[in-house]
Amino acid sequence: MGATPRIQFYLGANSPQGFYSIYDQLLAPGPVEDYFLLKGGPGCGKSTLMRRVGKAMEEHGLGVEYIQCSGDPDSLDAVHIPALHAAVVDATAPHVIEPTCPGAVERYVNLGECYDTPALKAIREELTGCMEGYPECYRRAYRCLAAAAQIEADRRALLLTSAVEARMVKRARGILSRECKRTGKEPGQAKYRFLDAISCKGVQCNFETAEGLCRRIYELCDSWGLAHPLLAYLAAGARAAGYDVILCPDPMDPERLRHVLIPALSLGFVSSTPTLPYPGKRPYRRLRIDAMADQEQLRRNKGRLRFSRKMSAALVDEAVEAMDQAKAMHDALEALYNPHVDFDRVHAQADAIAAELLKRA
Repeated sequence: MGATPRIQFYLGANSPQGFYSIYDQLLAPGPVEDYFLLKGGPGCGKSTLMRRVGKAMEEHGLGVEYIQCSGDPDSLDAVHIPALHAAVVDATAPHVIEPTCPGAVERYVNLGECYDTPALKAIREELTGCMEGYPECYRRAYRCLAAAAQIEADRRALLLTSAVEARMVKRARGILSRECKRTGKEPGQAKYRFLDAISCKGVQCNFETAEGLCRRIYELCDSWGLAHPLLAYLAAGARAAGYDVILCPDPMDPERLRHVLIPALSLGFVSSTPTLPYPGKRPYRRLRIDAMADQEQLRRNKGRLRFSRKMSAALVDEAVEAMDQAKAMHDALEALYNPHVDFDRVHAQADAIAAELLKRA
């Protein structure tokens, strides 16, 4: 057997509206035992600390949910330990988190104390010069995403007719009757997670996370972004039957769903596109959403649709390039900070947090 896939999601998205946050969804409703809020500037070891805590939890057999940074998926924004009702999170901008019950639940961890301040003062001018132009990179990225979203909305308006939605609902009803037997319990809970990100590394999807939570995957082949009505109906039906669901919005339109996961049934519904295909082994089922569209509309508007796909893809590529430029600036800034951070102190802080959490394991 292969290694268990790491469970990785995003709680923020680079979207047409700017940075879109669902960080309030990190912890499930109910009693939260420990919530460590990391504060500190660039290069101070926030990701290092979270990875070390996550590793310690895994070594003791606890499940860990890793929350990646939507701008740079190689960086972490949080680690969540569901069994302990605990999390460690980067609470700095753009996902600032403030305590609601400080001391009893949330505690600040000031990693800024790990800086060598005299050494940093000596390179102050270099530090301030590194990020010149950084905000404009993200503004350009968001303008490009907004333009691409308009094109995609126009495409959906053409293809997603009431007849198409009715076909999707009929198909969803059949799937629910086959896969989702009623439990007799109260309606299930819904939590939101982004499975996708538009980042400096391009458009990405954590398909491995879906496979780690759900052995049975329905692949929705959806070239035109039409699957939301089917997914919304499936999610509502699963919740009504008593199952908790994970709702995964589309970063390009966070009000619409791209994936739905039902871990208790080991059942997942994931969207794939020609540019972001499902990479796993043969799925449990494959649904051709494209085949549900009005074929006459597709035929009559073939040229228009081809052009819209090309234009929206070019705009997203431009957004990715802008984010990559911002990432290069941030990397240069961290390279200046890193030699002047006491990482032994960061590691000690991580170990102290892990030891405290493991007392309750």
